[in-house]
Amino acid sequence: MTTDSNHDTPIHENLVKRNFRVSKPNEVWVSDITCLRVGSSFVYLAVVIDLYSRRVVGWSLSQTLSAELACQALMKTIWRPDRALG
Repeated sequence: MTTDSNHDTPIHENLVKRNFRVSKPNEVWVSDITCLRVGSSFVYLAVVIDLYSRRVVGWSLSQTLSAELACQALMKTIWRPDRALG
């Protein structure tokens, strides 16, 4: 699945629609993946940011770019001990 591309895979609707003003924590999370050079190799970093606080609330690092990388970052966000529920 993807947000936008030229292919036959389902495209998800953009629910944020550039509305970055959020009234409470854990209302909207956004994420991104970037490639970082470490010595002579590369690693991939996936982060999840809470739009309310603008802080990284979850992340994952991997030597491969995969769906598992994104899922691990999301799971770390959901299950982090300091996350206020509700």
